[in-house]
Amino acid sequence: MARKRSVLAALALLSTTAVMVAAPVGAAAPAATASTASACPTGWGSLDKTRTATTTASVTDVRTGRQDCYDRMVIDVPGAGTGLGHLVRYVDRLHQDGSGTHIPVGGGAILEVRVAAPAYAPATGEATYPGRPGKPLPGVSLTGYRTFQDARFVGSFEGETQIGLGVRGRLPFRVQVLTDRVVVDVAHSWSATR
Repeated sequence: MARKRSVLAALALLSTTAVMVAAPVGAAAPAATASTASACPTGWGSLDKTRTATTTASVTDVRTGRQDCYDRMVIDVPGAGTGLGHLVRYVDRLHQDGSGTHIPVGGGAILEVRVAAPAYAPATGEATYPGRPGKPLPGVSLTGYRTFQDARFVGSFEGETQIGLGVRGRLPFRVQVLTDRVVVDVAHSWSATR
């Protein structure tokens, strides 16, 4: 048994020496090969996301962007700071507040995006965002998006703005409130890679 241990120790020492001799002096160790698939955020889930807060600042713009792992919608509310409330949830059908009018939204699933800020000036009622109920969001093109398929302005009623976001399927999403804006990210898939 002792002889076997000393033979194994000698073999281990010999293989270590052989590796060290094979590499030139001063050579760097081989770099680790990076995985071709990058990790994407997971764990957002698809349940309702809500935050209670109100503001008298008004919605002035809605824009979208494509990221590696998700598609993004940003609702700009200058002057609101981080005091922005929201309710974002999947719905079977989208109905306009006040009138109850059904607003068709294309896609495999519909996200209702509500921001607790009007799309009009509270003092005058004048529109601060040019969206028209039931129409695509002005200036937003979803060509080339992996997740977003349709985006409709639903309306603004009693200090709340409502948007319909058509997505490929019921996918995980997150909502963030940043200074003067609400950000909605919808993942490209349920998996953890791109």
